[in-house]
Amino acid sequence: MMMASLTSAAAPEQALVPGGIAIMDLKNYTPETHITFDGRKTTIFKQDEAWYALAAIPLKAKPGTYDFKIQQDDSTRVSKVEVRDKKYQEQRLTIKNKRKVNPSEQDMQRITSERVLKRAAKNHWSDTYPDADLIWPVSGEISSIYGLRRFFNEQERNPHNGLDIAAPEGTDVRAAADGTVIEAGDFFFSGNMVYIDHGQGLISLYAHLSRIDVKPGDVLRRGEILGAVGQTGRVTGAHLHFAVMSNGVLFDPIYLLPKQQPTAQLQ
Repeated sequence: MMMASLTSAAAPEQALVPGGIAIMDLKNYTPETHITFDGRKTTIFKQDEAWYALAAIPLKAKPGTYDFKIQQDDSTRVSKVEVRDKKYQEQRLTIKNKRKVNPSEQDMQRITSERVLKRAAKNHWSDTYPDADLIWPVSGEISSIYGLRRFFNEQERNPHNGLDIAAPEGTDVRAAADGTVIEAGDFFFSGNMVYIDHGQGLISLYAHLSRIDVKPGDVLRRGEILGAVGQTGRVTGAHLHFAVMSNGVLFDPIYLLPKQQPTAQLQ
């Protein structure tokens, strides 16, 4: 097994850093082949008639050697990759609604119940093979990148786990790839949010929407409208929070997106 060497113009793009992705070229792949990375499932996808395994590298991963393990035809092989360090910057934001920084006891009860829904969506699995070459769900300035250490009202919180794309409220938000809606609703921190299952543990989410146009079970094609940009939940202005995960691990969506955004909203 060799590490993938996808063309520079193609997505996804390998990045062996915390918050990045590892990609392995799979020779003679069959559905019975079982591939793990650091003991976790991988996302299997096909591109240009070749098969690949994609593994998300957790943001908290330490630099060092990690293993792809390939079980095929009663044999097991291991391929090692080296994950290097990456430092992420800080971001300090002022949130006017102080409950979104220090929730009340009642808020915490809601947040706790929502965590169950979020965990189920993040760990959802289907056997469908995804298209891992995503499109931008909306056009706009990147107002917050993945991995930022975040301080709300000078209080440190979890690092930013997606891309914030600033756009006018009401701008259509579109599915980044074919998939099935597995969760949609109003969440305390994330506001109106939609999760889409693309297959093999690859999940995308769209948060802070002003409206939701889909429901769980809806099958979407790439580019179909799922809602609109808003400023619901914990925000400082209108934007889309777009995140992608593989088998429960959030990684930087930039590695699956085209290098350039469309100059106009997708049609």
